[in-house]
Amino acid sequence: MLHWYLMKPKSKDTPGSLSEDDTLVVKALHKNSKDSLQSLAKSCGFSQQKVQRIIKRLENEGIIWGYTAVTDEKKQGRLRYIVLIKRSMNKVDKEIVKKIAHLSYDEEYEKLEILIEDGFYLHGEYDWMIIFTAKSLRDAKKFSSVLLEKYPNLIAKVTLMHAMFSTKNHHIKNPNPEALFEFL
Repeated sequence: MLHWYLMKPKSKDTPGSLSEDDTLVVKALHKNSKDSLQSLAKSCGFSQQKVQRIIKRLENEGIIWGYTAVTDEKKQGRLRYIVLIKRSMNKVDKEIVKKIAHLSYDEEYEKLEILIEDGFYLHGEYDWMIIFTAKSLRDAKKFSSVLLEKYPNLIAKVTLMHAMFSTKNHHIKNPNPEALFEFL
């Protein structure tokens, strides 16, 4: 569900807000970004040209960062994990911030066959969350250790969790909701 501020009509006083037309297109892309322009246009009630113009503009403005395939990690022999990180009170220099911002491109993680899906800087009990897949719990634990080694003065605590079931991933409902019964 899009937040309320995405629903407000675009105004010059509100940078980054989306018009109602933009919001309809974004919602349609969330449902299936692989849909044809014709299908997207039909679901929005617009012409294909209008949808194409909106998408192009949203891409140029950086509102749409990219597109992805939502895959079943278990069928790939992988498991999904979440690492929650509480940072220390030590000062962070700009080079460390750059390393963190480009976390998913690290060769060390690739050697461990860690695929980072998402990374979030948080407000709350924890300061950072990384969602990733690994081939085993052992590899996920190695990744947690590498983070502690790589940022020794920055990280106060790391909590590793195994995400066992996803009801929704990247706006896409799980096509096999009955699999949840395995865990309950």
